[in-house]
Amino acid sequence: MVKYPSIRPLAIYASDPNKARGRSISQPSKSERSPFQRDKDRIIHSSAFRRLKGKTQVFVSHEGDYYRTRLTHSLEVSQIARSIARVLGLDEDLAECLALAHDLGHPPFGHSGEDALAECMKPYGGFDHNAQTLRIVTHLEGRYAEFDGLNLTWETLEGIAKHNGPLVTKKSDVAKLPWALTAIENWEALELDTFAGPEAQVAALADDIAYNNHDLDDGLSAGLFSVADVTQVPFVGEMFEDVRRRYPNIPESRLIHESVRDMIGYMVADVLSETRRRLEAAGPKSPDDIRNLDHAVVDFSQEFRAKEKPLREFLYDNMYKHFKVNRMMSTAGRVVRELFALFIVEPDLLPKHLYVQTNGSETFETARVVCDYIASMTDSFAISEHKKLYQPAGYF
Repeated sequence: MVKYPSIRPLAIYASDPNKARGRSISQPSKSERSPFQRDKDRIIHSSAFRRLKGKTQVFVSHEGDYYRTRLTHSLEVSQIARSIARVLGLDEDLAECLALAHDLGHPPFGHSGEDALAECMKPYGGFDHNAQTLRIVTHLEGRYAEFDGLNLTWETLEGIAKHNGPLVTKKSDVAKLPWALTAIENWEALELDTFAGPEAQVAALADDIAYNNHDLDDGLSAGLFSVADVTQVPFVGEMFEDVRRRYPNIPESRLIHESVRDMIGYMVADVLSETRRRLEAAGPKSPDDIRNLDHAVVDFSQEFRAKEKPLREFLYDNMYKHFKVNRMMSTAGRVVRELFALFIVEPDLLPKHLYVQTNGSETFETARVVCDYIASMTDSFAISEHKKLYQPAGYF
């Protein structure tokens, strides 16, 4: 049996690759790459990961080259996750793997696209992007000769499923789970009533850190609000003023980047401090000890949560609900809804390899195929498909 070397000693509560719970289909290792390294590599080489470059974070991807896409966001999350995992003595490859995978299931057009697809799928079991990520890595990716999906380790699948914490608290909650999750073979083995392992918790917090800071950066770059506006937000204002004190003549563009950099550093330091406090209090001896706690062990402090709230409220009011963003997202929602409405009634409009998987108009099976197809689209491809089907001027 291969003994996977580690660059540095792992903490006793870390996910040890030598003790990984394995894959659905056994695959003996042909190298010294750990199971979590192999998972990370499979995700990076997947079609779904490449498509993230054309999917919205907040702005529709073709609005400008500067703004974050799902791909650049995922890369930034992975950098933060790896940094935190290293300091805490966790498995960096697993934390990075989960950070890179966490948005694979997002449809085009960000949360507006997800809301529209969820509305369309309501009669057919609903839609949830975390569950769709699991569907992608267990079923939809078709790269390997011996299996569908990516055949990832249990630890990676668990971390994807529980990105936002436990999914059930009692058996009656199972009926509320997304169909994309319960369609997975042996999904019960993911232990959905417990918290995720420590590396998955790190990836989830890294996601929060990344989007708070980078959405602020993108909003400033897009002119949705000004530096004068953001400095009225208590925590943000303190960071900006501190940079101004250190660099009195700094240009505004560098002021923004330096301040965002400091904010990320502050948040990471808070997570590390609070997590160490919780680890000391809980005294876990294994990752399962962390899973079985009644609270997350990787988290912000209560003091920072209070500081973070005004920032979230500011971004919601001034960015996510800005009329320019509303217009983009309203149009995006219509594109998704109208594509779904047409394909579900006329599945023969789907590409041939998808049409053969359907079984008539407005059935559950057809809805699943249509949902998978739309969820896989990039922003530009969804717009192109909509134009061909609803504005076919060039076809006649």
